[in-house]
Amino acid sequence: MLWSFLAVLFSGWLYVDASYRGPQWQRWLFKPVTLLLLVAWAWQAPTRNTTDYLILAGLVATLVGDALMLLPRQQMLYALGAFFLSHLLYTISFAAQMTVSFYWPIPVTLLVIGAVVIGTLWSRLDALRWPICTLIGMTLVMTWLAAENYVFRPTDYSFSLLVGAGLLLLANIIWFISHFRRRFSADSALVAACYFAGHFMIVRSLWLY
Repeated sequence: MLWSFLAVLFSGWLYVDASYRGPQWQRWLFKPVTLLLLVAWAWQAPTRNTTDYLILAGLVATLVGDALMLLPRQQMLYALGAFFLSHLLYTISFAAQMTVSFYWPIPVTLLVIGAVVIGTLWSRLDALRWPICTLIGMTLVMTWLAAENYVFRPTDYSFSLLVGAGLLLLANIIWFISHFRRRFSADSALVAACYFAGHFMIVRSLWLY
C-alpha cells in the first residue's frame, strides 16, 4: 500500500508540475498514468463493497474523458459526458453511505455558487451550454451529498469524501471560467492540482472504513 501511495503522489506531482511549466508531452503522459495508479491504489483497498466498485468505475470514466479531451474540439461533448458519468457514479456511491437527512444551508449555498458560475459562463458556452450546465449541476449534487454526509456523520471517511468532491467542483469551476471566460496565470496548474487532489481524496476514503 505504501509504495502505491507514494507512486500516486509522485506521478500526481509530475502532472501538476507539467501543467504549470513542463512540456506538453509530460502532461499528456502523467495525467493518465496518475489516474491508472489511482485505480490500482483503490483496487488494493482492504474492504471492497459494491459501492467501492462505483468509485473505481468513476475513475475509469474520468480516464476515458481525459483521453477524449486529447482529440479534436468536437469530441469535447463526449468528454463532458464521461465526466458527468464519473460524477454520477461517485454521487451514487456517496448516497449509498448516507442516512435520510437534510441540512438546508448546504443546498442553498451550492445553488448560489452554481447560479453565479453558470451566469458568468452562459453567454460564452454556445453549443456546449447545456452539457456544461448539466455537468456543473451533477458536480453540485455530488458535493451536496458529500457535505450532508459529513454534517450528520463527521468522520475521517466522510471528511475525505467532502474534500474530494469540493476539490473536483473547484477544478471544474476554474477550468470552465479560464477556458470560456478569461485565462489567468497558473490556471492550468490550479485545475490540475484540484483535479488530482479531488480524485485522490475520494480514493483515500476507501482506506478509511
